[in-house]
Amino acid sequence: MQTIIKATVFIKGNAVAAVMLTLLMATGIPQLSAQLADNEVPDLAGIWDGGFGARPVNGEHVPWGEENFPVLNERALAYQQVWEEIMAPKYDCQPASSPAIQYDPYHMELVQWPDRVMLRYEKDDQLRIVWLDGREPSSVDFSIQGFSVGHYEDGALLVETTHFVFDIAGFDDYNGIPSSSQKVVSERYWMDGEDLRVTVTVADPVFLREPTSYTTRWTPAREGYKLAAYDCDPEAARASVRFYVSKYK
Repeated sequence: MQTIIKATVFIKGNAVAAVMLTLLMATGIPQLSAQLADNEVPDLAGIWDGGFGARPVNGEHVPWGEENFPVLNERALAYQQVWEEIMAPKYDCQPASSPAIQYDPYHMELVQWPDRVMLRYEKDDQLRIVWLDGREPSSVDFSIQGFSVGHYEDGALLVETTHFVFDIAGFDDYNGIPSSSQKVVSERYWMDGEDLRVTVTVADPVFLREPTSYTTRWTPAREGYKLAAYDCDPEAARASVRFYVSKYK
């Protein structure tokens, strides 16, 4: 697979992400080719298809099932009891975060540099940077996507993300499971033939009794595919639940 060094931006309504990507591309970071000479650094770069062809609905790649569904504590169960679909932040165009964004059925672009990896998600026009240079987060690094650091080991990219903000649907907006600022998400990316696979493990002592994980995959995008803009209009998004029958009066 050919390594992609330059990413094309198709971002609307997300000026912050656009500026971040512009700065990354302008810093004169060295090419990855020298590092790829090391067999410990896998070539994961490309545009990857996470659609229903790669992950059939109710198929083997569905993340949460009977065997790995999170064990919730009383606090999380209380949130579930009051949860309604209309409360989901996605209807206000708030982006998804880990561990949901890795499974959303959209494309994803991965770019590798010696000191960082960029994960750009078609869903919600989200941009994540995984720092490989040993830097540590500061008190201002809390965000929906958190702060990610990583390294290569045994032919895989290992990522740990901390510094999330509280999210009422930060674990799973379909099941109404929130996540806290203590959430820690670990990811392991590796190549399986032509497919890119990831195992995502989530720990959150505020809401989960124990960590849980799932493994899923992306397949190579068709030749020439470019990530499309995710143009979310809050008014239009809310229209889909306008006639939702609430259990509250």
